[in-house]
Amino acid sequence: MLQERRVNKQGEQYVVGPTGTPLTMRDLPPENTDRWVIRRKAEVVAAVRGGLLSLDDALLRYRLTAEEFLAWQKAIDKWGMQGLRTTRIQNYRS
Repeated sequence: MLQERRVNKQGEQYVVGPTGTPLTMRDLPPENTDRWVIRRKAEVVAAVRGGLLSLDDALLRYRLTAEEFLAWQKAIDKWGMQGLRTTRIQNYRS
């Protein structure tokens, strides 16, 4: 589900992030992110879905596998952001 890319007053492209606020490239998690909290995962998924970042670019930038990214996307689709909670994976997957 791709969303329309928009431009803010500073001329930056943005998409609506997982919390409903504008998400620009500068708002994305740092490239060297080691700790993937729910919000960061959801921001990367929103950026790819909105066309702000291509899937290939996201995989390279964050050193992710396609399977890992697709698992995040599937969890959001099925259970919302809470599906990304690693301590709850067993409950959601069963």
